Amino acid sequence: MDKNVFNKCEKPSVTEASTGSKATSEDGIPFEALPILTPIDSAAEKRLLRKLDLRVVPVIAFLYMLAFVDRINIGNARIQGLEKDLNMRGQDYNVALCVFFIPYILFEVPSNLLIRKFAPSTWLTSIMVLWGVVTVCQGLTRSYAGLVVCRVLLGLFEAGFFPGCMYLISMYYKRYELQWRFNLFFCTSILSGAFSGVTHPSAHPVWLLPNADPLRLQLLAYALANMAGIGGYNGWRWIFIIEGLATIVAALFARPFIVDWPEKSRFLTPDERQLLLRRLKEDISDVRMDRLDKNARRRAFSDWKIYLSILMYLGVTTTGYSTAYFTPTILFQLGWTSVRAQIMSIPIYLVAATFSLAAAYVSDILRHRFGFIMLGICVATTGYIVLLAQLHSAHAVSVPGRYVAIYLIMAGGYIAQPITLVWVNNNMAGHYKRSISAAMQVGFGNLGGIVASNIYITAQKPTYPVGYGVSLGLLWLTAAAACALLLGLWVENRKRDRGARDYRFDLSAEEVGNLGDEHPRFRFVY
Repeated sequence: MDKNVFNKCEKPSVTEASTGSKATSEDGIPFEALPILTPIDSAAEKRLLRKLDLRVVPVIAFLYMLAFVDRINIGNARIQGLEKDLNMRGQDYNVALCVFFIPYILFEVPSNLLIRKFAPSTWLTSIMVLWGVVTVCQGLTRSYAGLVVCRVLLGLFEAGFFPGCMYLISMYYKRYELQWRFNLFFCTSILSGAFSGVTHPSAHPVWLLPNADPLRLQLLAYALANMAGIGGYNGWRWIFIIEGLATIVAALFARPFIVDWPEKSRFLTPDERQLLLRRLKEDISDVRMDRLDKNARRRAFSDWKIYLSILMYLGVTTTGYSTAYFTPTILFQLGWTSVRAQIMSIPIYLVAATFSLAAAYVSDILRHRFGFIMLGICVATTGYIVLLAQLHSAHAVSVPGRYVAIYLIMAGGYIAQPITLVWVNNNMAGHYKRSISAAMQVGFGNLGGIVASNIYITAQKPTYPVGYGVSLGLLWLTAAAACALLLGLWVENRKRDRGARDYRFDLSAEEVGNLGDEHPRFRFVY
């Protein structure tokens, strides 16, 4: 397939403009907005990229790791007596976990629309301070109802962070520079899984999530739990209080270091800012969607690519959540002690992060996305097949074989998952289109978390036929959606090459300048 981002096209001629108006091309686009054809200084561009790499990703990646810790600390609190102190019974704990996802899914789009109205540094800091306050409140609540309310609010405030960060990063880099940078951000959550904890001596090493057994204790949480009795609070309360306060302090400290939109970036000189904006415009042929008017909303919310992206992400993110359920369980059932099982889980996360970063780097070099998604799916599928083979005989798969299967599932899943996000983002153009697509894909795709929390049935351990089978099936839902997206993008590019979308040039100049990726000059990437 043709890997060119855009067709080479002649510069449209300029029409006479009335007095006081700006000259426009025959396409109705302001002449000054057309691509600049003079070469870019490669040395200046490299210096700019180095500066961006030091400022854009590192700070928000660190904050994302804190968000990950705040999200899972309820599992550590459970071990320290949360359920007993709040008189929780039956499925109360599972309900408290699941209610988090409701606002988390529903408020991602509104949050990503609001971040466009505010400076990202202000918005991201604000929601982080708010979820830090809610985390502290979880440590102060005296009832189960109070815990549920806190979990709902936590989902509400955390909803905008991940898609907001993805949106922000994508506005600083060209399309084939983005995957590597995004994966650096994404891998902080993978690596936190490697170094987040040690196993509590009395607990089985499984994540404390719905339908899971009591689990490991984070290293930090283990230290905080030893504060039990201070101020009359049990140890689980101090886990929430201290980690919540740490989140608030980190957010306020990071505020000056979080970048804002490129056109208002204060850490760049005027010349660097001009160079940044120019290279970004040339990358997408300067097509825009900077106004969220009626036509823009219709184009965004009716885009078939977004709905395929949700299916893609839902399928692969189920595997991401699933590894949290079965990885520690399998390691413990291999006959290892709790401490050894925890230690042996560390290289699994490290290998997954390594493969994820390697795939991102090569994907950017080759300027290709689809093949890497399929590669990840095939690798993870191999792992699931190995684990499903246990259904025929308890000894059908050796201990080393099951251990290797975990590596394959983790590596394959984390190769595919971030690439599904970036591939879709690469094929969106304009501020609002990228904002809406990122939020919808991540938000509704996170339904995979709810699916994963209900398919690993305790009564079916250690073989988990439903859990492994459903996860494998959904992985191939991702493959089917990716194939459909590939075909749709290829067909659409062919139509644009033939001029079948040139009728859009007949729209008003205002609408032509706000078409986003529906502009006839935009070309999709594979």
